[in-house]
Amino acid sequence: MRTHAKGIAKGLRPATRIVLGLALLAVPATAVATTVGPDEKKPATHAPAEQAAPGLDDPAKKEIAMKLVSSAENSSLDWKAQYKYIEDIGDGRGYTAGIIGFCSGTGDMLDLVELYTERKPDNVLATYLPALREVDGSDSHEGLDPNFTQDWEKAAQDPEFTKAQDDERDRVYFNPAVERAKQDGVGTLGQFAYYDAIVMHGDGGDPASFGSIRKNAMSKAKTPAEGGDEVTYLHAFLDARVEAMKMEEAHSDTSRVDTAQRVFLDKGNLNLDTPLDWKVYGDSYHID
Repeated sequence: MRTHAKGIAKGLRPATRIVLGLALLAVPATAVATTVGPDEKKPATHAPAEQAAPGLDDPAKKEIAMKLVSSAENSSLDWKAQYKYIEDIGDGRGYTAGIIGFCSGTGDMLDLVELYTERKPDNVLATYLPALREVDGSDSHEGLDPNFTQDWEKAAQDPEFTKAQDDERDRVYFNPAVERAKQDGVGTLGQFAYYDAIVMHGDGGDPASFGSIRKNAMSKAKTPAEGGDEVTYLHAFLDARVEAMKMEEAHSDTSRVDTAQRVFLDKGNLNLDTPLDWKVYGDSYHID
């Protein structure tokens, strides 16, 4: 069972968070030329190519990101152990499951199972698709209980299902966050700050969404792409993130910002270089 940190970290995410992939990828045509695809290693436009450090989509940096998020979401650095996780954490979003907290009430769990079924029609979760469509937007378990949780754990033993989780995490959360951060001219730490915010808050029109957090930060400081100082802008972004977290009781513990991301920023570790030491909800973590 996931520890208390999961309940605090995930909280009440917008039911519309599944629109993230389209919302963030719908960039102006003038920005397309600077967008970096997931398989490219182009430098950010604000720095000379020879000085550019790997972004969060570099495999080693991405592994760090997965561990950082897992420390907050799962109270563990072993993010790969979470494929089988499933639990109703009482946040109004039904079942929360998998490596990024796919929820039966917010649409992303439905999308995941649809993808899995498209790739492997006879999988153990395919029979739950009608129920997942019915409970989308609610906290209901109707049509899922009593066997959905044990069948989810069975599915997690299938490499096709873990691959589907990876792909949906990247499509809906990781890739859009990194692309938007690169457009704003921020480096690896800033890209992680964007990713962590989208994981928790989703994106949408509400005041606590990622889009609102970014908008609030940009009203206080210019992004590097606009000619602003990166450290100044990232402090503004983290300030806006903390304000958004405090809007909801479930997010009121802001240690994943205060004693993790802010610590890296205060040390000037914009590349998210190891070793890393941080705390989340009072627990200490280290990556060599």
